[in-house]
Amino acid sequence: MLTSTPIPLRAEAPVDQMQVTLMRAELAATIDRLTRVDGAHETAIPRLLLARASQMQHPVHAMHEPAFCVLAQGSKRVLLGNEVYIYDGSRYLVASQNLPVSGQVIDASPESPYLGLRLAFDAKDIAALALEFGQGDASSGSAPERGIFTGELSTTLLDPVLRLVKLLDTPEDVPALAPLISREILYRLMRSPDGRRLAQMAGVDSHSQRIAQAIGLLSQRFREPLRIDDLADAIHMSVSSLHQHFKAVTSMSPLQFQKQLRLQESRRLMIGEHLDAATAGHRVGYESQSQFNREYSRFFGLPPARDVKRLREMQLGR
Repeated sequence: MLTSTPIPLRAEAPVDQMQVTLMRAELAATIDRLTRVDGAHETAIPRLLLARASQMQHPVHAMHEPAFCVLAQGSKRVLLGNEVYIYDGSRYLVASQNLPVSGQVIDASPESPYLGLRLAFDAKDIAALALEFGQGDASSGSAPERGIFTGELSTTLLDPVLRLVKLLDTPEDVPALAPLISREILYRLMRSPDGRRLAQMAGVDSHSQRIAQAIGLLSQRFREPLRIDDLADAIHMSVSSLHQHFKAVTSMSPLQFQKQLRLQESRRLMIGEHLDAATAGHRVGYESQSQFNREYSRFFGLPPARDVKRLREMQLGR
């Protein structure tokens, strides 16, 4: 009979800063060579994205999928609700849930560009690894924690990250080795002091999984009027429990979450499909144009028309 061994949490050990610096320099040189122009670059490794920026950026609002983010050079600020998370060459960032965030590159120049990577995780990968090592059941009944966190980069974690990126130089090895190295990275993260936040996703019928279901339903139906009772029934939670655990994971209420999804989508519609503010607001579920304009201005800092004009001018480099 097979038995599982719980993943031991990694003890806080002194970080070899000299070795970390050397490995980061090698990672930066590799990403710099593979990304000659600014932007996000898909790679031959599934779910691995490389990023480059040669100047500071305005905040970008988007849905952050479950992923592990590392910067070899530069720094970035991520906002979740009113909370600020900053990571750089010494700290990584992990999102364990789909969350609406605002991200901004805050340290970059042509001489020293922002260079980083994002490795997305499938919830099934997290569940499979946690259950294999007996960490899923232990987290099933625990209260969910914030679905985003930062941690200190170590040589133990940088080693597989560097090997994964360098694997792009030998694409014939990617199908066989990339899944193994990606799994090793996830394993290292789950052994970290905050690894329990990932393990919570593996608990069968856990609070974290139910909140993930609620996030999924809101993401699919954000245009519809929000009925909290129906949402709570759909994920088999009481209304009070839904509010409590949803805010623990996302830092906001379901209504605030829905509002951010609506506003982000309206902005995409105006920029990408050239819709006017009235049409975009109605398309995402707003019945009142004045309410849409008010909430849009509060969230993005400018009224819809002025914000879209500014963004288009930025795209044209004006």
